[in-house]
Amino acid sequence: QVQLVESGGGLVQAGGSLRLSCAASGRAVSPTAMGWFRQAPGNEREFVAGITWSTGNTDYADSVKGRFRISRDNAKTTASLQMDNLKPEDTAVYYCALQYGDFWPLRSIGMDVWGKGTLVTVTS
Repeated sequence: QVQLVESGGGLVQAGGSLRLSCAASGRAVSPTAMGWFRQAPGNEREFVAGITWSTGNTDYADSVKGRFRISRDNAKTTASLQMDNLKPEDTAVYYCALQYGDFWPLRSIGMDVWGKGTLVTVTS
């Protein structure tokens, strides 16, 4: 069974940076894409960024374009999210997820495996 483990969350002041990492382990993993989603208190889970595994195509939510960058390491089956110029509204639990299907852009409903999440708190 594939497991995803996120790391790198924490507390940061507005304007600061954090880097989230997601490592996949378990049986042979060959996703078509991996992505990051987030959920703030009282809100629904929303898409943040996604990357296709074979070509490295990327997609971002409008709210994070120009500030966040997603990358992947195919050999290690890891995905990272570099978050710069963080804002208080970025505060949320961030989830890593992967899919085996062909949804693109990524959507929550299409993801097959989820991590447990890592908390990012941005103070003003």
